[in-house]
Amino acid sequence: MARGPDGAGQAQGFSLKDELFNAHSIGDLAAEYAVLPGFDPARFETDALAGLSSRGLLERLDWLADCVEAQLPNSFAEMADALEAAMPRALDPRKTDDDFGRFIHAVPGILAVRHGLENHRDRALDLLEAATQRFSMEFYIRPFLNRWPEETLARLDRWVEHDNYHVRRLVSEGTRPRLPWAANIKLDPLVPLRFLDALHEDPTRYVTRSVANHMNDLTRHAPDRVVTHLRAWKATGRQTPKELDWMTRHALRTAVKRGEAEALALLGYSQNQDMSVSLRLTPDPVSIGDALQIEVTLMADVALPVMVDYRIRFHRPNGRSGEKVFKLKTAQLKQGMPMTLTKSHRLKGEASTFKLHPGPHQITIQINGQDRAEAAVMFV
Repeated sequence: MARGPDGAGQAQGFSLKDELFNAHSIGDLAAEYAVLPGFDPARFETDALAGLSSRGLLERLDWLADCVEAQLPNSFAEMADALEAAMPRALDPRKTDDDFGRFIHAVPGILAVRHGLENHRDRALDLLEAATQRFSMEFYIRPFLNRWPEETLARLDRWVEHDNYHVRRLVSEGTRPRLPWAANIKLDPLVPLRFLDALHEDPTRYVTRSVANHMNDLTRHAPDRVVTHLRAWKATGRQTPKELDWMTRHALRTAVKRGEAEALALLGYSQNQDMSVSLRLTPDPVSIGDALQIEVTLMADVALPVMVDYRIRFHRPNGRSGEKVFKLKTAQLKQGMPMTLTKSHRLKGEASTFKLHPGPHQITIQINGQDRAEAAVMFV
């Protein structure tokens, strides 16, 4: 199910924004801030709940910050102290993955940017350091990178060695060139490579997943540099082979879809082998809403690993075509022995990212990044 920053999910009746922001979560936040002298939790709950219904997910975050700020000191130094005093216990340091935190705890990051960016940079960065141990501050470090690039990078250099893995992850995640939902940063995309060189050996999957996603972003800017660094990481041996193998595959997933030879070679897939490939599509025509059966048979004179994908070129009524790559199979082809792979591809009329239209569609089989067979099929 696709979810966007408006908080709407594709499943009928589901609302991410209502799941994250409701009477229960607002009550939890009120109880946390109730420890501050003079803070009225009942007033906060009343104000916050009254303003939720008309706002989207990210707007609700700003609204909660508004309601908290209304009862905090005007001085940023005192405000930051209060925000830190009201923070819940840090996320469990014994976990190593999937511990993003609760969206309600984004408030310190919003207020750090709102009131600390211009005149209180260092204190605001201290606040982000504490807050990201409760909820990722990846959105809120980015304005500091844009406004104070050298000073913020110097802070990130220190955080690479931080004893809390959420802070270490922030270094990688906050500097990603294509961070979902987040504002763009002006930073040269290659500058954070020095952070990734250190963080790739991190013992926590939460950090290494961020590093791999960051590297995947970089393949759009400098795929050769990504491959070079991945090779260097393997040579140093500072990460376990199993984890680095996972990171490498995850980092190169977009490059592989584009069929980039260096990325495929690093993963062990050759593009220079002769092979026979046949493609069969049934039924033809196929109704939108039904399943298209894809059958691919391949054979080579030598044994070799194969990564088999298929690409659909979609028909559009306006004449503009679009394409999407799908995984079929990763397998080991035996010498001189045919291998048949099958896939049932459900034709969703209203997918989360595109809409299917009746008309001729092209299916292309991509093996180790190279187009090897194609056929047309009519969607009706």
